[in-house]
Amino acid sequence: MSRLVTILNGPNLNLLGKRQPQIYGHETLADVETECRKLAATLKLGLAFHQSNREYELIDWIHAAREVAGAIVINPGAFTHTSIAILDALNAFDGPVIEVHISNVHKREEFRRHSYVSLRADGVLAGFGTQGYGLALQRIARLLDAPSPR
Repeated sequence: MSRLVTILNGPNLNLLGKRQPQIYGHETLADVETECRKLAATLKLGLAFHQSNREYELIDWIHAAREVAGAIVINPGAFTHTSIAILDALNAFDGPVIEVHISNVHKREEFRRHSYVSLRADGVLAGFGTQGYGLALQRIARLLDAPSPR
């Protein structure tokens, strides 16, 4: 199985560090990518890192991951609560999927507590700040290193 991990970030995450820092913190998405690349190297993982405010681009990257990636880490942002299309794309991906949310969505508005992505995710991390990405990569490395069931 490929050791390439595709990390996908949804709408408004390009404003990380600037938008509502009291909720999302002061780290930028560039900071997150830098930390993920450092950790991926120690875990012997390859990394593709993307962000888009456009649902179709996230779907296209999920489709592309089917051919090259062993796993997906996704922070779908607001698409978490609305996108059956992203769920359908993830359902067509065979490797592990970890869903990440910087804030604890369960302590926020009621509508944030529903996730279409969670219906496919093999794990969900919420409320760990940007450290959730690193935790997701550690879990992915374990899953990729696990012996295949026979």
